[in-house]
Amino acid sequence: MTKARIEGLLAAFPKLMSSGKQHTFVETESVRYVYQPLEKVYMLLITTKASNILEDLETLRLFARVIPEYCNSMDELEIAENAFNLIFAFDEIVALGYRENVNLAQIRTFVEMDSHEEKVYQAVRMTQEREAKNKMREKAKELQRQRMMEANKKGGIKNPGFGGGYGSGSSPAIPAVGDTANFVPEPIRPSYKPKQKPVNAGPGAMKLGGKSRDVDSFVDQLKEEGENVVSGPLAAPGTKLTPITPQIMNTELVHLRQEERLNVRVGRDGGLQNFELHGLVTLHISDEKWGRIRVQVENRDTRGIQLQTHPNVDKELFRAHGQIGLKVPTKPFPLNTDVGVLKWRFQAQDETALPISINCWPSENGEGGCDVNIEYELEQADLELNDVQINIPLSIGCNPIVSECDGQYTHEGRRNMLVWSLPVIDASTKSGSMEFSAPSSTPADFFPLHISFTSKTPYAKIKVSEVLLVEDDSPVKYSVETVFFTDNYEVV
Repeated sequence: MTKARIEGLLAAFPKLMSSGKQHTFVETESVRYVYQPLEKVYMLLITTKASNILEDLETLRLFARVIPEYCNSMDELEIAENAFNLIFAFDEIVALGYRENVNLAQIRTFVEMDSHEEKVYQAVRMTQEREAKNKMREKAKELQRQRMMEANKKGGIKNPGFGGGYGSGSSPAIPAVGDTANFVPEPIRPSYKPKQKPVNAGPGAMKLGGKSRDVDSFVDQLKEEGENVVSGPLAAPGTKLTPITPQIMNTELVHLRQEERLNVRVGRDGGLQNFELHGLVTLHISDEKWGRIRVQVENRDTRGIQLQTHPNVDKELFRAHGQIGLKVPTKPFPLNTDVGVLKWRFQAQDETALPISINCWPSENGEGGCDVNIEYELEQADLELNDVQINIPLSIGCNPIVSECDGQYTHEGRRNMLVWSLPVIDASTKSGSMEFSAPSSTPADFFPLHISFTSKTPYAKIKVSEVLLVEDDSPVKYSVETVFFTDNYEVV
């Protein structure tokens, strides 16, 4: 179908609509228009006359349900700004003129292109890169030791028939950098250094601090755009800044990682629309002598979590004794690879399953704006949530006025977002609130809210209690890393 043909069909649609009648479709000699009004716009589906009208109406309703997923309001400007996301979503519904059998959740997953296999591949690749770097370091150390030994052989032992001084063709052995094991430095002798005359800076010399005005003007420009700029004291010349080193977990030769991902969707007026928890335990063995082991797992959760072991794991052993071991005990687990041995899934329909609940109460203040009150409450008292962020959308160009806030907040003007940050939420800080005013806003502007957090406390009452050898059930030293985080947590 040509572009001119499509433009002609779209141009003819308004002329075919009648104001006095209410229909969901209009037919011409060649095509059928199936449409649905959405506030200020129409959702239009053009099909052939031989198409099934019932299936077309169902497809049209699915198209209409997709738009609120990516647009906050049903106006032309908002739809134009999210045109590419809508096109990608529409492409999952209809392919080559035929409707695909998909639902809204599957469309969201396909558009996000979230792949568990890709994450596993990236984890394996990072492990391989880390092992390659370790081998490179060992090889460099070995070459360094060889150079040091050769240098000691050349300059350390002399023939008794020769004098103690160096000849014209010989040179002292100089150890390489880092060969401090066998190298004893000579005592430092005082040396005289003449004073250097000060050099007068000419007119073309560089002036320190000459660009301070440009920096100040740039900072002022950022502040006008809505960015929060924090100015700290500059380090004095010659002082060393303390590097910030990330905390690295000390892992044993047998290391387990317990990971839980949470997907939640809650209505703004209450009601849990979606709650899904995915858990995974991976095993990493770095020494082949610990390959034949069993992992003891304690499951004290009574909420009906569905557990599933790897196909190579002995299911009867896990069901009877709660131990993760291979079906063939004589075979070891794979070496230097993250192997998923146990996973679980939990779905809930009750709001009591939420780890944290968020209530957002926007109300119009009669001046064209809104007064907003947001509250949080920790629903699971045994959890400790870290790095909690609540992202509140704002209308374009809105500068909120925060009157009360537990924790910290940041206004990101370029993203039209107010970010409420709380470093820790636990039993001692299980509730908090924030109040602010937003001019030129409506209550619908503050949704959807997006919440993110991490935790070292697992949601499910599942943990690794011990690791045993297959031969004699003797305990094995191991380490466990537990992480619980949000994949997608939103209030719509």
